[in-house]
Amino acid sequence: MKDKLVRFGVSLEGELLRRFDAYIGVEGYDNRSKAIADLIRKEFVSDAFRRGEDVAGAVTIVYDHHKREVVNHILDIQHDHGGIIISSQHVHLDHDNCLEIVAVKGRGAQVKLLADALKSIKGVKHATLSVTGTGK
Repeated sequence: MKDKLVRFGVSLEGELLRRFDAYIGVEGYDNRSKAIADLIRKEFVSDAFRRGEDVAGAVTIVYDHHKREVVNHILDIQHDHGGIIISSQHVHLDHDNCLEIVAVKGRGAQVKLLADALKSIKGVKHATLSVTGTGK
């Protein structure tokens, strides 16, 4: 069941509001309410991640597929963290580079351990961790 919408007032400095309106315009928001709600949710996700609560997300890595020890190490780490990995996708970017996208759901600390382990592999060129809420 959805909560009933509640209206409330916010007081901001003029310059801050001007910058916020410019920001939400660039981001494609139609109104301030949706933008504020999304910023609040973003902070809740960040807080849940910091506190080790459940989050969902993706770890993306780019690596040279010619280095077989890199591929084996990536697979070993994924198997070690199978409890939080939902799926993974392998993409051939070009002749030399591959992109691995690992979808995860679990405690923030576990997700961070996985992301840190993958990005620390010698031969991984770039890695990012993106987290979001689990929808609850």
